[in-house]
Amino acid sequence: MKQILMIALFAALFCGCGNAKNNESVKTVNVEEFTENIVQKDVRLIDVRTPKEYAEGHLAGAENIDVKAADFAERIKDIKGTVAVYCRSGKRSMTAAEQFAKQGCTVYNLDGGILAWQKAGKPTSTVEADIFSTPSGKLVKIHALMHSSIRIEYDGWEIEIDPCSNLRGRTVDYSAMPKADIILVTHEHSDHYAPASLNQLIAGATDGTQVVMNSRCVELFGWGEAMENGDRMQLAEDIEIVAVSAYNTTEGREQFHPKGRDNGYILTLDGLRIYIAGDTEDIPEMAEIKDIDVAFLPCNQPYTMTPEQLIRAAKIIMPKVLFPYHYGETDVSGIPAQLPDVDVRIRHYE
Repeated sequence: MKQILMIALFAALFCGCGNAKNNESVKTVNVEEFTENIVQKDVRLIDVRTPKEYAEGHLAGAENIDVKAADFAERIKDIKGTVAVYCRSGKRSMTAAEQFAKQGCTVYNLDGGILAWQKAGKPTSTVEADIFSTPSGKLVKIHALMHSSIRIEYDGWEIEIDPCSNLRGRTVDYSAMPKADIILVTHEHSDHYAPASLNQLIAGATDGTQVVMNSRCVELFGWGEAMENGDRMQLAEDIEIVAVSAYNTTEGREQFHPKGRDNGYILTLDGLRIYIAGDTEDIPEMAEIKDIDVAFLPCNQPYTMTPEQLIRAAKIIMPKVLFPYHYGETDVSGIPAQLPDVDVRIRHYE
């Protein structure tokens, strides 16, 4: 009997030590402490509520991984380092936090969830964010602003793609964003080239922002670095840009985006390859675009591609992750089912 009791005591102590270890990795903190931690470099902010809850408002820059979804464990299995999680009131996020802790993460859990955040008067956002890791483990955070406007955060760099402040009733306040380090503009149409937005992001410091555009935009804006199709530019040791073709091929629509005038870009960040197609159809040059991790393909005839053209383009490029963008009122909801081997993510790029 004594021996059985000793074994039971040992087992209890052993289990207790394991729980203590997990609890040490999970730090439940108040709103102010949570705020301080999520602005630290390489902290991954995750909203573990449902997509519907997330769409109604979330912490700026948070990605959405629903802890109740069947694929939650699969989606988080490669996440390492420090993670900050929250839900509505703190219960679901604790469940998620414990799973992150089991795979070696340090976890900050928001006490009281987003309800506590809002009660403290903290802001929320409806801008969706997706986070990727480079081959060396650096984080790349991509914010879906609207239409063709994309914000990318990478290792302290602020990168803006086709910044536009106002389109069909939707607005983006670039004056409230950090000053841009790199701005890429594909061509001169007003939903891609917006001088007022560029000036807000440059904030008067023309020597501190690298603005890369096609030749016509440089001519209109008065300065910037012009790239032609095929040009390659090294902006930093781990940041490279290649300008690629973007044009219309359908008869009667060539005038919208004539061959040789506009750019698409392949942006490489520490080995992570991102293809921003610009306004284009499924052109032959796409056969030369290889090893793409993240692709942005437009879907908005008569100016860019039909859903069928986009699907053909995706099957040529075969990116790991695909974002249909620039789609206006085009219905893109059927695209994921047509590309079972690609992670297709629909965001608010109307």
